[in-house]
Amino acid sequence: MFDWQHEAQERLQSLLFAHIGEQAFPCVGAKAALARGTLNVLACNAIDSAWDDLRIHDALLRWAEEYRKAPAMYRSFAVIFDRPVDLDEAAFERALWQRVQSLSDKDVWRGQEYDDRVSADPANPHFSLSFGGEAFFIVGLHPNASRPARRFERPALIFNLHDQFERLRQENKYEGMREKIMSRDERLAGSRNPMLAPHGQSSEARQYSGRIVDDGWAPPFEYHGTGK
Repeated sequence: MFDWQHEAQERLQSLLFAHIGEQAFPCVGAKAALARGTLNVLACNAIDSAWDDLRIHDALLRWAEEYRKAPAMYRSFAVIFDRPVDLDEAAFERALWQRVQSLSDKDVWRGQEYDDRVSADPANPHFSLSFGGEAFFIVGLHPNASRPARRFERPALIFNLHDQFERLRQENKYEGMREKIMSRDERLAGSRNPMLAPHGQSSEARQYSGRIVDDGWAPPFEYHGTGK
């Protein structure tokens, strides 16, 4: 690991762990992952650059494979970018989808199959991203987010496994956890996030960046593989 990567890894990981550990932080799933030591962090350079995309995709492939071998609950993978920190919500959203498109194209290039439990069409209510054959939901964080729950000192993409949400539904725990998170978010922000909707009601792509979008919004993403 280069000196910058080593320094950034320790610094950015510490920032995120402290942030999630704050009492007011609303996501109880992230808190559970932190407590269990199953929140992995990868420090990267810039969210508006493709420089680290192969490193990110390598890590996602490992993460997917490790989960299949040992499907423990409350696992998250956080990619934190050291810069830029001055992006407004629209610019952060553009950078997020640039990274998503690049990572998806690498998944195709490396011969990975799309998770057949979800749709690759971002307009489909059952859409989810897929890396290494596992579906993922992304939560974007950055300094200038309008929602306090999405505000963090550095741009970050938190990858959560779709299968974990399905397991919570099967165990009749999903709605209770979702309500707890939304209630905590309401106490933090003074209102509930209007973009949140259960999987299958509207495309989760609308939730990734944290920016409030209208009904006509469409993500700048297209899956370039076959069979989906």
